[in-house]
Amino acid sequence: MQISNGVFIVTGAASGLGAATARMIVDAGGHTVLADVNADLGNTEARSLGANAHFVATDVCDEASAKACISAAVSKFGALTGLINCAGIAPAGRVFSKKGPHDLAMFQRAININLVGTFNMIRLAAEAISTQTADDNGERGVIVNTASIAAFDGMIGQAAYAASKAGVVGMTLPLARDLAKFSIRVMTIAPGVFDTQMLQSFPDDVRDDLTATVPFPQRAGDPAEFATLVQHIITNRYLNGSVIRLDGALRMGAS
Repeated sequence: MQISNGVFIVTGAASGLGAATARMIVDAGGHTVLADVNADLGNTEARSLGANAHFVATDVCDEASAKACISAAVSKFGALTGLINCAGIAPAGRVFSKKGPHDLAMFQRAININLVGTFNMIRLAAEAISTQTADDNGERGVIVNTASIAAFDGMIGQAAYAASKAGVVGMTLPLARDLAKFSIRVMTIAPGVFDTQMLQSFPDDVRDDLTATVPFPQRAGDPAEFATLVQHIITNRYLNGSVIRLDGALRMGAS
């Protein structure tokens, strides 16, 4: 699928991986709807990208909000050809500690935003994409999800985050199989340590330890590198139903 003249919703687009992806789409000649709960940052990002970008305040967990986002994309740009899910949170907490059992609401919130929110956007976007006329190669659209290497080797204190991202990994293949009849591809990226607000929110020692364990290049990933992979997935029609690690060969230890 070509990005040029395509219309893509990017969730979590007010910052980090989402913002870099939205910029990549516009730079490649596409149209993008930036979806995020942070209206101030989202509107600022959209204005910086120009006429081919539009911000819609969106709660990915809320059906009405997600529907409004998709309707806005079709209304503003005339179609919907792709969805890139970058919205997410990274709570931390041990299943049991001196403070007591893991907070259940924290666990539920991680699952709700990272997994249920991702699925909510997919199911509604797929409906809109399925109504589009297929391109010359028979393709209607593409969906790219964001998991994490924590889905495979979660660290101490990452039970909620790892579970939510493992769910995203686990539904990738069945989603691709479900949507194949509509000529819609589904892929997932599992990033390692990236230089985003999420990483910057960690204590300095934790952040330093994480980046020091990346084999090569020994640094945090640049969000633009994530966006470059999204670009390749969109344009490579044979990528479907798989998860790609993007981590500099990092395999996280227990802590």
